[in-house]
Amino acid sequence: MSTATATRRTGGEADADAPAPRRRLTPLRLLLHGFLIAVSLIWLFPIAWAVLTSLRSYEYTAANGYVSFGGWTFDNYVTAWRTAEFGQHFLNSVYITVPAVLLTLFLASCVAFVIARFSWKLNLILLGVFTAANLLPQQALLIPLFRLYTEVPLPEFMSDSELLYDSYWGLILINVAFQCGFCVFVLSNYMKALPRDLYEAAMVDGASVWRQYWQVTMPLCRPALAALATLEVTWIYNEFFWATVLMRTGDKFPVTSSLNNLRGQFFTDNNLVSAGSVLVAIPTLVIFFMLQRHFVRGLTLGASKG
Repeated sequence: MSTATATRRTGGEADADAPAPRRRLTPLRLLLHGFLIAVSLIWLFPIAWAVLTSLRSYEYTAANGYVSFGGWTFDNYVTAWRTAEFGQHFLNSVYITVPAVLLTLFLASCVAFVIARFSWKLNLILLGVFTAANLLPQQALLIPLFRLYTEVPLPEFMSDSELLYDSYWGLILINVAFQCGFCVFVLSNYMKALPRDLYEAAMVDGASVWRQYWQVTMPLCRPALAALATLEVTWIYNEFFWATVLMRTGDKFPVTSSLNNLRGQFFTDNNLVSAGSVLVAIPTLVIFFMLQRHFVRGLTLGASKG
């Protein structure tokens, strides 16, 4: 009997260690792989072209054209950093992005908790109101928001202009307003999938609504919050439109808007602009690779539930 058991175990271990059989390459699969490779190359071409252009001198490309190889140099990066004053503008982006992301996730999680946890008649209406902000084109709100910003006063310690216009607070608020809807939509759907037994047990233990939100819900939402934080940092950091419209002081511009400093009055050095664009993109790449594990985990949550 022990021999039979050992034989079954040996066979089971062998089956577990055996490599999975490779799927046959049918013409349809070859076509699919070719299509995906072509789309990937098309997607990566602008990035690769920008990096290639940033490593070449303007004099060489002006003489030989951009469809050529040579004139390699790193001077474009040094010149772009000095000309656009990226050091100060990177700090400006931090002043805007970090509070905006934290405030967006906090407010969105509060609204999502109410929508997911409590059943009342205005649930769908509340979710629709927050989601509707993502359906409106931002340009349609330009004139009323600009007039509003030029009339809302702020204390001097919050804004040098003593207005919401030309202040960090103005950009933080506009980003929070436009990003909350998407975060509410994602978090509310995720919170609805959490077991209600957890909340019933918490209520039996005497937990208040705030403790149910902060100590029960929020720890379970870390993967979703990490995925949203990665997206929000990318979107708010790369925001260009509102910073250009609602700011007038050059020293306060975020780093994306400071790329305008690389444009000349009579011509634009595309090699220099490409180098500046690569420098601007580096922080978002670093953040994505740091949070990649949480980001992928957050996107795949619920994929195997059923």
